[in-house]
Order: sequence, then structure tokens, then C-alpha cells
Amino acid sequence: MASQESRVEVEIFGEYYVIKGDNSPERIIMLAQYVNRIMKQLAGRNPRLGRTQTAVLAALNIAEELMKLQDEQDSILKLLESEQKNTKRNS
Repeated sequence: MASQESRVEVEIFGEYYVIKGDNSPERIIMLAQYVNRIMKQLAGRNPRLGRTQTAVLAALNIAEELMKLQDEQDSILKLLESEQKNTKRNS
């Protein structure tokens, strides 16, 4: 069964967007709220930033968070693989 595409209107940094995607409407709203929160935090710390600069910095911050989580996941997977090899050797 194919997943149904959701269509949701969200507000990000004072602008309204219609977002279409395979995620649930709740998930899309949650993602938009997260982006909005990051942009507002950046704008609060740097009031002279324009909208585009704020959006780019938010994207960079979110990308950094993602990369850190991916690195952590890779480290955990390597540790698990190592533990599995050790367990097999000791069996």
C-alpha cells in the first residue's frame, strides 16, 4: 500500500508555506516548528541578520546537528560490530 502524501500549511519565521510530503501532518508541523525555533534563536542573538542569512545559518546549524548524530551512530555501529566479533571469537 502506497503512503499518502500530506499537505500542510506551516509558518516559519513569519512566512506561510504549504508543505507536501510523505510524512504525517503532525511530523511536518513538528519539523517546521523546529526550523522556526532555530531561526528565531539565531535572529534573537543576531538581530541585524536578514531573513536569508538567518535561514542559511539555521540550515548550517541543523546540518551540523545531523552530522554529529550520524558520527555518533557510526561510532555506535562500529562498537557493536567489534563486540559481535569478540563474542563470536570467544564462543
